[in-house]
Amino acid sequence: MAKTYLEIVKYMVEAKFTIDGNVDKPDIIGAVFGQTEGLLGNELDLRELQKNGKIGRIEIELQPAGNRTHGKLFLPASLDRIETCILAAAVEAVDRVGPYEAEFHVEKVEDTRSEKRRKILDRAKDLVRILLNTEIPDSKEIAEMVQSDVRASEIAAYGPEKLPAGPDIAKSDEIIIVEGRADVLNLLRNDITNAIAVGGATNNIPKSIIDLCGQKEATIFVDGDRGGDLIMRSLMNVADIDFVTKAPDGKEVEDLTRKEIIKSLRAKTPVDQTKKQRPQPPAQQRPFDRPQPAPVQPQRRVQPLPEQHEAAPIQPRASEPAEREAIPKIESQSITEKQAQQTDQPALQSIVLTELTNGLSELAGTLRSRLYDSTGNVVKEMPIRELLTEVQDSNGVYAIVLDGVITQRLVELAMQKGIKAIYGNRANQFQRRDKSMMLYTKEQGMLQ
Repeated sequence: MAKTYLEIVKYMVEAKFTIDGNVDKPDIIGAVFGQTEGLLGNELDLRELQKNGKIGRIEIELQPAGNRTHGKLFLPASLDRIETCILAAAVEAVDRVGPYEAEFHVEKVEDTRSEKRRKILDRAKDLVRILLNTEIPDSKEIAEMVQSDVRASEIAAYGPEKLPAGPDIAKSDEIIIVEGRADVLNLLRNDITNAIAVGGATNNIPKSIIDLCGQKEATIFVDGDRGGDLIMRSLMNVADIDFVTKAPDGKEVEDLTRKEIIKSLRAKTPVDQTKKQRPQPPAQQRPFDRPQPAPVQPQRRVQPLPEQHEAAPIQPRASEPAEREAIPKIESQSITEKQAQQTDQPALQSIVLTELTNGLSELAGTLRSRLYDSTGNVVKEMPIRELLTEVQDSNGVYAIVLDGVITQRLVELAMQKGIKAIYGNRANQFQRRDKSMMLYTKEQGMLQ
């Protein structure tokens, strides 16, 4: 629809028409003006109203259909609603266009200002929404923005290495050692001002860090990944560390929320306990290198063949210690020699033992267990309640590490599967038939 010259269009009269013949737009407009002339008096005459700017240009939309003409008529008006409706009724009075009969029917008289108001309201809502979401932050966001900027400006450069550190690193009696600047900044945002970054170095720990650890109570706080473990070990080797803690598995310190930071720091572990959980057994104490005689029941002494020894059922443990002391030493040594001849497995390598002790430390408090291969890699991890089933169904397992008790049943099953080592928190009292299996517990260390 073309634009009208009216400055203000209050109403729009919309009418449809049907004409029994083929006509053009000027024919229809002429018929409307001609048949309404003098019908309503001079005040409502279409020509006079158009001259005075009370109505706009009449627009026609044609839809020819064979020998008939269909379409719509649009009449814009700036009159009041009553006068506009009178004009609309006058349009319906047109019954001929040229020589053809015609029928006009007004479908609606639309208040164009209502449509404008609706559009204005919708647009105003959109503008307010944009303003609230992007332009004007609430008071809490403003406070957080200001606090974050202030805290970022408080990061100091400590020592000759210019290490990122909190403002209280020098005067605080306790320090928290993290990996990088982003970690220090996140702790500052959460009101922890005594953190210092090691810079992510694993081979060359800054001297300033070492000096601070010797003067203050030091806590290592690293990411929950392999890199965090490496930095933790490097620091523990060269500096006087008091406590260690880690972010949750797979998370970094710089991404932790306030609640996660507080929870991790509350769960810090004394470094002495951590070192005890990572023992390195000396070579001379490995049972594969120097097998020691084990207590043997008197019933075993009448079984000369190795095959019978392997197939013999496990005898109940002797109740009197004097019975075990009465066994001749030379006979125990002969049984040990037979066991050494029957096994062709080499001694566990130092790196494998380290992985097993590390695994025992990592599983602490989880009530879970792991199966390892001969290279020290984890084959599978599962809850302790599923361990016996997994061992029964697995082949090629080299070692078991569990956050629990080593039981007689587990030892028997491990011997059947050819497993060479079991690491746990503690062990029940049981008989052992195969000295080639290593048993280690946190409480007693290496069991003989």
